[in-house]
Amino acid sequence: MTTHIQRSALLPYPARFLYDLVNDVARYPEFLPWCAAAQVLESSDTHMRASLEIAKGGLSQKFVTRNTLVPGESLTMDLVEGPFSQLHGVWTFKALNDKACKISLDLSFDYSGALVRTTLGPLFNQAANTLVDAFCQRAKQLHG
Repeated sequence: MTTHIQRSALLPYPARFLYDLVNDVARYPEFLPWCAAAQVLESSDTHMRASLEIAKGGLSQKFVTRNTLVPGESLTMDLVEGPFSQLHGVWTFKALNDKACKISLDLSFDYSGALVRTTLGPLFNQAANTLVDAFCQRAKQLHG
C-alpha cells in the first residue's frame, strides 16, 4: 500500500536559500529529531547519494537515496537501498520574488513488508508529514 504525501509552504526566503537548506543533508541530525545520522556518500553539482538513519526509542533503520539536483529549483530523491519497496520524492522551490518562495514536497513510499510497515511505519509517516514544517522552522532559525 503506497503512501502519498504532499506538503507546501510559502516562505519569506529566497528559493536558493531554501534549496541549499534541504540539500545540506549532513546537517539533518541537527534539527530533525528523528534523524540519528546523515551522510553524503557521493556528491556532484547534479547528483548526490546520501544515507539517512531514522530512529526513535530502540528502533532505527537506514536507507540510501540517489538525489537528482537542479540547484535552486528542485531535488528529486529515489531509493537505492533500505526498508522500502519504493521511495520517491520531489522537493520544488518556486521563487515568488527575490525574497519569497513556495517550497513543496511530493513524497510517495511503501514498505518492503508487513513487519517493517508495523514497526517503522508510524515513525516514518510522522517524519514525512512534518518534514516541510521542520525545514520552515530551520529556515527561520538560520535566516531570522
